[in-house]
Amino acid sequence: MPAYIAYLRVSTQKQGDSGLGLEAQESAIARYTTNGTVLATFREVESGKRSDRPELRKALDMAKRTGATLVIAKLDRLARNVHFISGLMEAGVDFVACDMPTANRLTLHIMAAMAEHEGRAISDRTRSALAAAKARGVTLGGYRGKGAPDQATRLKAAETLIKAADERAELVRPVLDELRANGITSLAALAAELNARQIATPRGGQWSAMAVKRVQERLAA
Repeated sequence: MPAYIAYLRVSTQKQGDSGLGLEAQESAIARYTTNGTVLATFREVESGKRSDRPELRKALDMAKRTGATLVIAKLDRLARNVHFISGLMEAGVDFVACDMPTANRLTLHIMAAMAEHEGRAISDRTRSALAAAKARGVTLGGYRGKGAPDQATRLKAAETLIKAADERAELVRPVLDELRANGITSLAALAAELNARQIATPRGGQWSAMAVKRVQERLAA
């Protein structure tokens, strides 16, 4: 009878507390392992503030000690997780994904490489789009005319600023979506990643947690 070590993962504490996401993964793993024995189950609630995955490390260590197969519910999100890939390769354990049981470590490695490439491409496209917007004269600033502006001028200036801010926010959306898909969810971690990728804020500066919050609120409006 085959032995398994189950590993489940969600991206936010809210999902972990509510069971949303984890319950679906538990059901998928239970269905797959009916012909074997699950020796242990490890549940990870990832935070964008940390780069290590302690529960994943425990699962890999136990799978290696016991010779059991690591079983995960869904391959797609974990395949984009660099820490999962590196940990799996280092441990040298067998694994199976319930949604893609024929996949192997080579499959996972290829998927991770493709995801990493796409992440770089998204960042490159975003930087180019922001530079193009700047070249077109899209400026986030106040009234620069002579004298006090009248009401019509103020309204037009406000509309221009809102339109420019919306445009810049939309240009950053693909990068934020990609980062969140990889489990990076905290405002501070998102800001750090945007800065690391040399993607400037709408005003051309460095990202802060508050700047990310404002952009996310604009995108959600």
